[in-house]
Amino acid sequence: MKLLPKNDQLEQRESEVKAIRENLDVQLKVVAKKKDELDQSIETKIKELENIAKLSQTEAKEQLLETIRSKAQSEAMSIERDAVANARANASKEAKKIVIQTIQRMAAEYTIENTVSVFNIDSDDIKGQIIGREGRNIRALEAATGAEIVVDDTPESIVISSFDPIKREVCRLALKRLVADGRIHPAKIEEVVAKVKKQLDEQIVEIGERTIIDLDIHGLNPYLVKMVGRMRFRSSYGQNLLKHSIETAHLCATMASELGLNSKQVKMAKRAGLLHDIGKVTEEESELSHALLGMQLCEKFGEHAVIQNAVGAHHDEVEMNNIISPIVQACDAISGARPGARREILESYLKRIGELEELAMSYDGVQKAFAMQAGRELRVIVESDKVSDDFADELAFMISQKIQNEMQYPGQVKVTVIREKRATAFAR
Repeated sequence: MKLLPKNDQLEQRESEVKAIRENLDVQLKVVAKKKDELDQSIETKIKELENIAKLSQTEAKEQLLETIRSKAQSEAMSIERDAVANARANASKEAKKIVIQTIQRMAAEYTIENTVSVFNIDSDDIKGQIIGREGRNIRALEAATGAEIVVDDTPESIVISSFDPIKREVCRLALKRLVADGRIHPAKIEEVVAKVKKQLDEQIVEIGERTIIDLDIHGLNPYLVKMVGRMRFRSSYGQNLLKHSIETAHLCATMASELGLNSKQVKMAKRAGLLHDIGKVTEEESELSHALLGMQLCEKFGEHAVIQNAVGAHHDEVEMNNIISPIVQACDAISGARPGARREILESYLKRIGELEELAMSYDGVQKAFAMQAGRELRVIVESDKVSDDFADELAFMISQKIQNEMQYPGQVKVTVIREKRATAFAR
């Protein structure tokens, strides 16, 4: 085979490339022509469809997008409703499970303490010694203790009355010593009362220290320890305040554990449960509620901000800002509302029931009101021609707010407004 010179080879190669390029140009023109024909055909078809559907391309696109958007929104709302329903069902189930497990794990004592101290004596002759000549002994004892002593015809007993249970206890112990000694006169009374007060202060501190040791609570300020001890001599609706606080502390720790909180949060919940009613036993006079006063005490003596909020918020007087606060509120309600935990004097109970019903009857359109379940539920029957369905909801809210603002009650009160429409006709 005869080889061509290099120059000839290059010329031949260039001619081949040129031929290929020309061929490609021809094919591109053919493709472009086909594309134009196709675009014209598509445009023609679109115009035909627009004529048939009486819609422009833009309108048809908007309608299609709107249909897809509506369908997507409908499906999304359906999914959202199902998710919310499932969440509510599961939340209610889990909440009930946690509360039940918490209560079952807490072996509480069903005990109620009296709020009036009765001092028993062996003989009614001692009453004369306690009263003294012209009543000087009983006046000295009342002045020294701050309690009121009632000596009446009741055989072999003397009633000690005071709003302060500690004063009642001081008076009871002083009377016990004086009667045992047999020497009852003003100077001896003052001496014995002073000794009893000192002894009781030591006993209060000892009770507080024993309580925090039993609960495994560390680093509590000595003043707060003393306040914990003072709870032993306080009661709320017949329920001993210290036992209520200890019970609440155990419930808080159990519920925090059931919720899966860490060990630090569990200990903090227990601490807040013990201190939640600390404002009820403070030695200072204050116009603040016990929750807010307790929060101030916790702040003053260096308690954690979470505990401060839990103490102040357990009656919804400040806004909750942590997970411990609702736990303390729930456990406080569990301890106070369980059967047998509290009792009230019959007169005050009947008065509260009557006030509930009168409060509901003060609204226009209310026909009858019934306080039920020991005053924990108020059912209000309204006249259908004066109260609409929409206003019934508003009326229930207004009554509940008025109860909350104007009345004192343990736990919560459920308000139910009942509206019934009856239509009657006669055929003759």
